[in-house]
Amino acid sequence: MKQKQMMAILYGWITIVILLIFSSALLAVFIRYMFVTKENIFTVSLVIGLIILFISGLVSGLKGKENGLLLGSFVGLGCIGMTFFIQYVGLNVPFTWTQTIYQITYILAAITGSVLGVNLSNKS
Repeated sequence: MKQKQMMAILYGWITIVILLIFSSALLAVFIRYMFVTKENIFTVSLVIGLIILFISGLVSGLKGKENGLLLGSFVGLGCIGMTFFIQYVGLNVPFTWTQTIYQITYILAAITGSVLGVNLSNKS
């Protein structure tokens, strides 16, 4: 893997962290003062996660400019690896089948964003 692609993956991971911090603060405000209740928190969290991984895949694809599937896969797997590490190692709770489906959906969102980013970067 080229140095340029490694930097693109790193940009994708940094984007994930920044967007997660921003969205968790925003979600906390929404829970406190607005429309998010404990009944719909799961759906809102899932949509926010998909958007974050799509955007981070897009950033990675724009930066890497080639191999969108590979870049998106590594960005998504890095996020899933972090989630697995925190949940399994930190809390000693393995993934359930339902969570595995959601994690695969997150990877697909990152791949979609990365492929779109590569195609947008090739046009300019």
